[in-house]
Parts: sequence; C-alpha cells; structure tokens
Amino acid sequence: MEKDIRQQPSTVSAPKKKRAPVTIRHMEIDDLAEVFHLGEELFTADRVPNLYRTWDPFEVVSFYVSDWDYCFVAEMDDSIVGFALGTTISKPRSAWKYAHLVWLGVRGDLRRSHVAERLFDHFKETVMEEGARILFVDSEAHNETALAFFKKMGFGNPREHIYLSLNLSERLKKARSDLRPSKKRQSAAPASSPPSP
Repeated sequence: MEKDIRQQPSTVSAPKKKRAPVTIRHMEIDDLAEVFHLGEELFTADRVPNLYRTWDPFEVVSFYVSDWDYCFVAEMDDSIVGFALGTTISKPRSAWKYAHLVWLGVRGDLRRSHVAERLFDHFKETVMEEGARILFVDSEAHNETALAFFKKMGFGNPREHIYLSLNLSERLKKARSDLRPSKKRQSAAPASSPPSP
C-alpha cells in the first residue's frame, strides 16, 4: 500500500536565511545622516515622547564632534542598523569618572539579534578602558523593553525621574498680542499737533 505523501505534514523545515555579519565600529562623518534617520524611525512621539523631543540632527552632530570616542555604529551590508552615543564625565576633585550612554538604537527587525548587546558591550569596554567607574543610562519609566534590556545588561537600583513640561504656545501668543498696537489704542491716542513755526 502506497502512502500519499501530499497529505502528511512536512517535517523538513526550510533552511534559515543567514543574516550578513554585523560589524561594530566608530561612527564616521559619512554615517551622521544615516544614524539621524534611523533615530527618527526609532524615537517617535507615540512610542517615546521625551526622546522624540530631543532627537534632532544637532544631537547626532554634537556627539560626533564632542564625544567621537564614544560614538559607535553597527553596520550590516554597508547599512547602519544600530548606534550607541555616549559621553564621559570627570568632576573636579573627584577620582571617579562617570560614563553616560545617552542613545542606543537598533533597527526594529534586528531587535532580537543581539546587536544592541554588542553595541552596549563595545561602549562599556571602551569607557572602562578610559577609566570610567560608573555607567549611567536612563529610560522612560513605561519603556518596558528598554528597562528589561538594561536589567539584562546588569543595571540595577532604578530611580524614577520625573519630567515636567510647560506649553509656551499660549504665553507666546499673549506676549505677541501685547506687543501689537491694537486699533482701540491707536484711535484713543491724541492726534499730534503740527509743529509750531
């Protein structure tokens, strides 16, 4: 008796498509636009409003100019797929040097591929070689993905940070309207008399 193999589920899975290797390296000047645009995709107003407000081209350029030693990208197939931007802080009369990882972003489809871990580890090793003794990161309190990631990387002792905002639009409108001469004020002003000869 012959079996109809068309009716049996296949136990052979399709071969997994192998991803190209990812390289971690220092950010270069030609990477600035690509890093900025990747950040625009990642730091959206609906997902991370506080990060969205501060992510702009000047942020990327500023880190590149002032803290190039702590700016790294993850590259795959000649494309930037992630980045880490940070700084170190030395205080006068203190033997301690602090590191702050300010920005860490990885393309959405690579979130579970250890690219973020590799970027973080590279940043951490670099700042340790530079003498940093404490590494800081911050995250919005409701960003569970980031909090879980940083906990996995060994961070603990979280402290809540409160962000306050003040919408200046109404104050700006009022200030501008106060500067404009109103028609009532113009008509109420006494007419000037012609100069006397």
